[in-house]
Amino acid sequence: MRLKGFQKLTPVEKALQIFFETVKIGKLRTVSVPLQSALNRVLAKDIVAGFDLPRVDRSAVDGYALKARDTTGTSQFKPKVLQISENGVIGAGQARQIWTGNAVPKGADAVIMLENVKKADEKVEVWSPVTPGDNVSKKGEDISKGNIAVKAGCRLKPQHIGLIAAFGVTEIEVFEKPKVAALATGSELVEIGSETQENQIFDVNRLILSSLCLELGAEPFDLGIVNDDVDEILRKLRSGLEKADVVLTSGGTSVGVADLVPEAVNGLGKPGVIVHGVALRPAMPTALAVVGGKPVIILSGNPVAAMVGFEIFARPLLYRMLGLKREEPRPTIEAELTRKVATTLGRKSFVRVRVFRRGKELFAEPISAKGSGIISTMTRANGFVLVPENREGLAEGEKVSVSLFDVVESA
Repeated sequence: MRLKGFQKLTPVEKALQIFFETVKIGKLRTVSVPLQSALNRVLAKDIVAGFDLPRVDRSAVDGYALKARDTTGTSQFKPKVLQISENGVIGAGQARQIWTGNAVPKGADAVIMLENVKKADEKVEVWSPVTPGDNVSKKGEDISKGNIAVKAGCRLKPQHIGLIAAFGVTEIEVFEKPKVAALATGSELVEIGSETQENQIFDVNRLILSSLCLELGAEPFDLGIVNDDVDEILRKLRSGLEKADVVLTSGGTSVGVADLVPEAVNGLGKPGVIVHGVALRPAMPTALAVVGGKPVIILSGNPVAAMVGFEIFARPLLYRMLGLKREEPRPTIEAELTRKVATTLGRKSFVRVRVFRRGKELFAEPISAKGSGIISTMTRANGFVLVPENREGLAEGEKVSVSLFDVVESA
């Protein structure tokens, strides 16, 4: 007979420490991909500037290249007339029309904007003074030859892609996406689209976990559904560990008769389960394990608890396995609680909130929930507040830090 409750809960920070001290992430695999396919991948090798960018001094505006000293003292009431250069070299008292991005002609040290001149025949009237360097992008001003343009460990955004393209690079080296196997356990579960009996439910956790992996840039691998049978669970876990870098399971991790996943994981190898039961609400039954050097995160079967467990434990793990130099924290804002929140002393609480704007003020409305299986609490929320273990609730009107996972609404 199994226990009816956890005898000991591990604090979240301690659980993370134990987990990352046990998981040994080796050298990450890399792959070469076309630049046009590299968006949101993590760069594995520094991109070093092969030449100055720009390669030459060039105009930053449409206008006329000239010598700045020739414009001294000019105004609309006291314009100066310059001759149009015919040979492309700017001498004293000369100017030449130039477009944005064109190389600045020899002899010129500034560019005056079109709206500050008037062309007439082979001459141009200048109405405004400029100083040396005005409207000129200097050679190497963007990046000098030999400098790092984009550092390894960076998640590539459109601006990074554009900068790399400016050096004519067509293929880059990125880290391989970690493969994450997702397994759902429970004899009551059926596939989405199947016919169900009254005592059966559709499995949603694999889809949720796979979507969370995709959102981070990992590659999910579906292990399907398995009944509450240790031997079946063992076979599925063994398959997942062979094919994936990480295994996520949902269900079967509490202390009931059918909660067999930790037992199955311990049957696969050492060290097995290293943490079981964390001081976190929801997601208390979460277990952390390592088998053959690969991490296994055993999540609750309740959807919200599974998402919270993923947020706290899988998310930082996958950041490391993606090759990112630093984690990508969720945007945080300060908001005023619209009503008090009760939490349990000794447990870190994940409080779902709806943040909205009223005038210039931001408010956070706690989302009521009677259980960790109420998925709609996550769709009604756009952020969460982590209440520390040493707090027994939050007061109405208290300013709290909210981590956002969706947009802020207006009241």
